[in-house]
Amino acid sequence: MGAAAPVILSLAGLGKSYHAPVLAGVSLELRAGEVHALVGENGAGKSTLSRIVAGLTRPDTGSMRLADQPYAPADKPEAERLGVRMVLQELSLISNLTVAENLFLRHLPNRAGWINYATLHDHARTALARVGLADLDPQRLVRTLGVGQQQLVEIAAGLIGPCRVLILDEPTAALAGPEIDRLFEQIKRLRQEGTAILYISHRMEEIQRISDRITVLRDGCLVETRPAAVFPLSDVVRAMVGREVDDTQVRTPGTLGPVALRVRDLCAPPAVHSVSFEVRAGEILGLAGLMGAGRTELVRAIFGADPRTSGGVYLHGSATPADILCPRDAVRQGLALLTEDRKQQGLLLPLPVRVNITLNALARFCRRGWIRRLPESLAAASWVSRLGLKCASPEQPVRELSGGNQQKAILARWLLRDCRILIFDEPTRGIDVGAKFEIYQWLNRLTGEGKAVVVVSSDLKELLAICDRIAVMAGGRLTATFARGEWTQEKIMQAAVAGTRKAEGITVGGE
Repeated sequence: MGAAAPVILSLAGLGKSYHAPVLAGVSLELRAGEVHALVGENGAGKSTLSRIVAGLTRPDTGSMRLADQPYAPADKPEAERLGVRMVLQELSLISNLTVAENLFLRHLPNRAGWINYATLHDHARTALARVGLADLDPQRLVRTLGVGQQQLVEIAAGLIGPCRVLILDEPTAALAGPEIDRLFEQIKRLRQEGTAILYISHRMEEIQRISDRITVLRDGCLVETRPAAVFPLSDVVRAMVGREVDDTQVRTPGTLGPVALRVRDLCAPPAVHSVSFEVRAGEILGLAGLMGAGRTELVRAIFGADPRTSGGVYLHGSATPADILCPRDAVRQGLALLTEDRKQQGLLLPLPVRVNITLNALARFCRRGWIRRLPESLAAASWVSRLGLKCASPEQPVRELSGGNQQKAILARWLLRDCRILIFDEPTRGIDVGAKFEIYQWLNRLTGEGKAVVVVSSDLKELLAICDRIAVMAGGRLTATFARGEWTQEKIMQAAVAGTRKAEGITVGGE
């Protein structure tokens, strides 16, 4: 991108307050054909800034100009008519509609009031092909898709129609390598067409890979803007958190105890086929694989959230399979699941942080059927403090928090419950680099207390950093298991794309 590229969007002195200021006098420019990365810790103001640009939130102070004309959209549709589009971090698809209907919800092709479904599905196939979903049936209901596929559908919707400014808020949080590569190909095409892209991500390698300039926000203020070529990642992280972050000692292996979780020949068609593995007390087992490998479906079946047709789940060294027919059974037997979709499956969004933290342990705060508010509030406040959860108070509705702080609220819920076996599905999705290391420290602490941990993550580097062993899934089957010191990224990716083929020298089946 040349230095003379015209300014497409300029922001001057934007400010916004809720319970406290979340943006304070932020000014920046987006240029044609530029990928401008916006980074910062959770609660730094990134999402608020992007929502103001997209017409979802009105600023309290400041002004904007789009192509040198005053720009103050009343809502998101008006912003889109002016060529400003946003792909939200939190999925906004309507689960009971089809993929095609979600893609063209505001512009359904029709004749005399009747939807032309043939045209709709043709247009949907074209849009889906752009993001590598050419094989996805556009008539499929969104609720039947995994989070990764839903994220790609959301991105496909954002790429439909003319676009002068595109805001991507954590677009790769639920994606794996090949899907990310396809998204970056689309970003390259948009850059060549002169689109200005505001790219929000906590994945530092992505920021360095695709951005032209990087702006850092901290506590609602713009800290620094630099060309990416002269902004080393160490400097970016330091500007984000205001301190040095030591990533050299992420995992501290300890002494392993007896087998805490054993899964044998578990089948949950159509996504999971005869999977077996085990996890010991004091161990972190990672589940790796590409989108559609069946990782989320596997942990949901273990937890009783999805039905399984055969196989057994054995807990705490028992020789008898656990009777888990629903999540309530799992929780009662000391099993926890932090779901990948916090908005739909993890949180009660209108309710306070307090309720979301204490929800799974209410019995300890009850007397004669009544909740004792003081002990409950003290427990919630304690976990807010211990996890560094940023909120005005435990009584603030959890929907008002940033995505990372919402994730901390769910983590606090399970830590308060004190389950012995914890399954984390994408635990750091949408969480900034500083908070990630806090989560990693908690994982170390949990295993140090003798608890068994399973982590599902689309971020392979994360698994390499935090796990004792990594099991790889492909096509609904467990294809390989690596111990620390045996793995490489290449071996893991080979196992992830190999289907049921057994790679030479790799232990298969989790034994």
